[in-house]
Amino acid sequence: MNSSKYQSEIAWFAPICNGDTDRLGKMPDRYRSSWANASAIVKRADDHGFRNILCPSSYQVGQDTWTFASACAAITKQISLLPAVRCGEQHPAMLARSVATLDHILEGRLTLNIISSNQPGEDLPSTDRYQRSREVIEILKQAWTQDEIDFQGQFYNLKLGTEPVKPYQQNGGPLLYFGGYSPPGVELCAQHCDVYLMWPETQDRLAQLMSNMNQKASEYDRKVKYGLRVHVIVRETEAEAIEWSRLIMSELEAETGREIRERALDAKSYGVSRQAEMREASDREGFVEDQLWTGIGRARSGCGAAIVGTPDQIISKLRSYMDMGIEAFILSGYPHLDECDYFARYVLPELENISLAEQLGRRPIDTPLTPLGLAPRM
Repeated sequence: MNSSKYQSEIAWFAPICNGDTDRLGKMPDRYRSSWANASAIVKRADDHGFRNILCPSSYQVGQDTWTFASACAAITKQISLLPAVRCGEQHPAMLARSVATLDHILEGRLTLNIISSNQPGEDLPSTDRYQRSREVIEILKQAWTQDEIDFQGQFYNLKLGTEPVKPYQQNGGPLLYFGGYSPPGVELCAQHCDVYLMWPETQDRLAQLMSNMNQKASEYDRKVKYGLRVHVIVRETEAEAIEWSRLIMSELEAETGREIRERALDAKSYGVSRQAEMREASDREGFVEDQLWTGIGRARSGCGAAIVGTPDQIISKLRSYMDMGIEAFILSGYPHLDECDYFARYVLPELENISLAEQLGRRPIDTPLTPLGLAPRM
């Protein structure tokens, strides 16, 4: 029996931004971003019992996040969706209506990943980008909790009724997940968001980020939950897991990796620079600490490390994060459908998998999710 100390929300990732492959730096047609491929991954994660799935956002590659998430509502039964909302992309009142519509379709299985990066072709200073996000969030919260939106700010001035935009989740609306390392980003999360998402780093550096956020949130008399976005490679033996890590990097050319890292809108962000620092501190095999392999970041602009090992090693590593206070994990692997199956077979049945939205009272607690056709390891 798992201890409640190790409850956590275990989520997967929908590679709708051409993020799927079996050899980093290459993009075989069967892995290109498409409705068929990405929706199959969402359905498989739903069948396996993952509690949430991140649907990212990128202008350069892939599919539209909101349209994709809306279509996934009809093909899923129990998993929540976590679409990335790029603040400023939609007028806030219209965004509130979109959120409410999808939240009702999903009967509350909706969470939001708040993104504050520039719009395509835009170059706003960091303070302005986060101020715009703050205004969007404050407007959304008025829309979800008040009879009227009455807001005057730097970017938006609105006075509107809220009847058309009330979400299914009446106790505060969907949970807000947020990732950002700069002081304005930390301030925004501490003031308004529910789950602070971090990219993988050494546990000492993660602890520093969490301590800083705890202190900042206390200034607003708030507490936030903590989440980790990280890749994973799990195999029956450590040698098999390491061999797969080498295979997925075996055809990556240095110039191709640089182009991939630099094409994203957040390529020059502080968070991305911290991932580069982690790679530089790694050993010759790319490991920066036990089971945390950074080689994958040579072909990614953002989340740049994977937990690599046997089922027991992966479980131990995840529980060490839980001991730190991390309660949500957004996982992925290459290729995403295969690694979803590996993780669901070897690791997921050993974890006490919960919904943070249910835990925080945003929607009623339903019956535990039951993976289809899977059983715990003996």
